[in-house]
Amino acid sequence: MPTKYIAPICAVIALGLAAIAPDAAAQTLYKLIDKNGKVTYAEKPPKDFDGKVIRLDIDPNANTATLPKPGAPSAESSRRTDSSDRVKAAQERLDAARKAYQQALDNPGEGEVTIMGNKGGGTRPVFSDTYASRLAGLEQAVKEAEDELKRAERS
Repeated sequence: MPTKYIAPICAVIALGLAAIAPDAAAQTLYKLIDKNGKVTYAEKPPKDFDGKVIRLDIDPNANTATLPKPGAPSAESSRRTDSSDRVKAAQERLDAARKAYQQALDNPGEGEVTIMGNKGGGTRPVFSDTYASRLAGLEQAVKEAEDELKRAERS
């Protein structure tokens, strides 16, 4: 036989042997159930066993789990982060709404408040319609921000 055919023939033989050889990665266990129902496992079937023997072929490659990559946030931690971010943002909006409302109360514009009454006998502030409307809007914004914060804290 010419030498140029030896390498291809060897390759075909090697592939054939690999195909018929048992899978080295596969493992076999035996499940042993005695007459009392007790279950044990063994790597080899025992001789003179008085019970049921079940062969279990295990493929370790089929029994794998995909784990999250280190450093990648899990879904749960991501939810907690999202929740804490929502709470923080809602708290910031509430603080800003309260500050705007308090500034409007402390610093009314010119013509927004008129003092009515006598100087010596009981005066009272009277808000203009635009100022009263502005305060009502700011107060509503505070209430909405408080509600938003409560919802964020519950989630």
